[in-house]
Amino acid sequence: MAARPQLSLRGRALRLLSMREHSRAELTRKLAPHAESEDQLRAVLDELQRAGHLSDARFVESLVQRRAPRFGRLRIERELAEHHIDETHQRGLLNELAGGERERALEVWRKRFGRPPQDLAERGRQYRFLAQRGFDGDTVAWVLRHAGQATLGAGDD
Repeated sequence: MAARPQLSLRGRALRLLSMREHSRAELTRKLAPHAESEDQLRAVLDELQRAGHLSDARFVESLVQRRAPRFGRLRIERELAEHHIDETHQRGLLNELAGGERERALEVWRKRFGRPPQDLAERGRQYRFLAQRGFDGDTVAWVLRHAGQATLGAGDD
């Protein structure tokens, strides 16, 4: 059986990008062990950006779309910070997330619990669950106040 030919650095990058969007920082980390030098890696990534194959803006959209149904804005912001994404790419999408944060948190709560807490221990457990998912304290408190109500108006407080 013939051995597979080694992929070039550009080939490796394109293979990774064909699977899903990557941030420049993430792609740098994954490709660094295969690069002959930092200059070579930087040149390949610059070329991919110029060609439109690598885009932090698309990465942000992709990450938000994948994470928003399960996680809160704080968790998503933290993940974007880990990828060293410039705030200009984040601002609009994170503002959109904040607008629907309560509804998303309520849906996450419904999938996990589905019924209001019966005692303080259960309330604490539900609170911690939502907080660990990246929902802020005000949002979590709102969800627990409205837990179990059949209908929620958009302006309920």
